[in-house]
This record gives sequence, structure tokens and C-alpha cells, in this order.
Amino acid sequence: MNAIRHLSRADAIEAGALDWTAAIEDVHATLRLLRDGKAGMVAESVIPLGADPRYRAYGLPAFVGGVYDATGLKWTVHRAEPVGDLPSISSTTFINRLTDGAPLGTVESALLTRMRTVAVSAAAIRGLMPNALKSVTILGAGAQAQTHLDMLRSLFPDLGEVHLWNRTRTHLDTLIEQADPNPITRLIPHDRLHEALENADVILCCTSAPEPFLDASAVGAGRLIMQIGFNEVKFETIAATDFVTVDLWGDFADKSAKSLFQMYRAGQFAPSRVAADLPAIVLDGWQPPTGASLYFSSFGLNVFDIAFAARLLRRANELGIGTVMPAI
Repeated sequence: MNAIRHLSRADAIEAGALDWTAAIEDVHATLRLLRDGKAGMVAESVIPLGADPRYRAYGLPAFVGGVYDATGLKWTVHRAEPVGDLPSISSTTFINRLTDGAPLGTVESALLTRMRTVAVSAAAIRGLMPNALKSVTILGAGAQAQTHLDMLRSLFPDLGEVHLWNRTRTHLDTLIEQADPNPITRLIPHDRLHEALENADVILCCTSAPEPFLDASAVGAGRLIMQIGFNEVKFETIAATDFVTVDLWGDFADKSAKSLFQMYRAGQFAPSRVAADLPAIVLDGWQPPTGASLYFSSFGLNVFDIAFAARLLRRANELGIGTVMPAI
């Protein structure tokens, strides 16, 4: 009988959760398996936990074949803000072996989800913006903003400037204080949103804003707007963009609160207008014409969570990391 291994956040980090190269390789490998029918997802289950649409619990099942040989469920609870010493997002991923159903373990996966999300952002930026980045703007000062900043400074070492904006300046100051020193990339905080956007090649929207605030003035020739957060981008902004891209379009468009999918359900966006999804960008090398304005909607594909967790559990088993419990 197989033992079940649980990985805390510290265990996951020890097993390689912060390895950017491995994370991006997981994204590429999973996209190939998804295209070949060897990976897949079904629609998430959503449980409202209050009047605020940000207070929800999600059950997200998926399977990933190949070397991952895993099926599982990510269970996550979202709140608008941290409560006490609890983060705004609490998440655990449960993994079984795909080939025989044996339970393998669980991973505390809020960090893993951020790594997955940011690895997708990195893969999309590399595909959509092949020329060297000079300036990136990050909107927000929470965990997603922090992890995106870490990614930029790790994977784009020649990046000259990262402009930062957040509604609450003290949160922004904390983000900057916690950032690792980097003599190449300057961190430039802004009190005014329009000033933070002025020179950006890429705008990363990483906020929990319940109402959209990024208007069409943010659209620019050769600029990529990436929506990571909840609902920051106005319909007019998406409509003004030359090319709309997504990580994937699926049944989740019928229920997700992401700006693009709200726009679709309002009858103001046709799915046929999606120029490329992540498989086309990463696997097929789709690129927009030079100087085009771009929008990328990152829904967050739970199939990557299962692949990441399976890799970490396999590595943890090899190294004896984590807490082992007998299977029932």
C-alpha cells in the first residue's frame, strides 16, 4: 500500500517549487500533452462564500499523463484580503497516480499556484515580446505582484526598469523593501497610475480590484497588457486592443469573473476574435505584427497545478522530503 506524502510550503520549496526553469518546462510539456489529448480539465466547481464575489471556494480537477502520470484536484479558498496571519488565498492540491489511481500526496499550493501563474506569464511574454524588454509596469503589491517581480528579475536580467503602482502606497513600499537587490533593474514606485504606465513595454495587472480601472488610454503600439488579477481591465480597453490572446478559451468563459469573460457574456466580445491561445504562442510560435497592441488574459489553468504538484511529489519522494502518512 502506498504511503501518502504531504508537502508544506517549506517542503515544496526544498523540492524545487521556486525553480523557474523547471516551472516553464512544466508549462511547455503540459501544453504538448493537452494538445495530444494526454492532459485535460473539466469545469471548476465554484462555491460562493459571501456577497463579495471575491469570497469563493473553487474545486479544480485535471489530469496530466506522460512523465507526470497524475490526476488531482486543487481546492482553494479566496478572500479579498488576508485575515490575521492567514493569506487571502488558501490552497491545497491532492494528487493520485493516473495509471492506477493510487493516492500519492498533497501539496500546500498557494505558492505553487503563483509559480504556475507567473511561469505562464513568462512563457507568454517570451512568445509575444521577442525583443528585449526595457520597461515593465506591475500594478498591485500583493503576492502575485511579488512573484512576478521575482520572475522578471530572474528571467529578464537585462530589464532596465520596473515601474510599480498600488492603491495603497504602504503596501508598495513593503514590496520594494522585500525585493532582492539588483544593480541592473531599477524599481520605480509611482503614486499616479498614468505615470506608472507611460513607458511600459508590458503592463502586468496583478491586483484584486473588484471594479475595473484600466481604461483604453493604457493601450499602446507595441505594448502588451497582461491581466493576471480579478477584474482590473475595462471592456473599452480590450476592445481597443489590436490582438486579444488568452491562455485558453473554455467552458470557464461562461462563469469566470475575469474581465474578458464578463465582456463575452455581455455580448461585447466574440470568441472568434481571440487571435491566439497559449499553445499557439508557445508551441506554434504565433507572433503579432510589429507595433501591434496586445492583450493577454490569464485565466489560470489548473492542469498546470497538477503537473507542478506531481513533479514536486516525485522529487520529494526521491529526497525523503515532507510528512509521510499511511494510506487508508
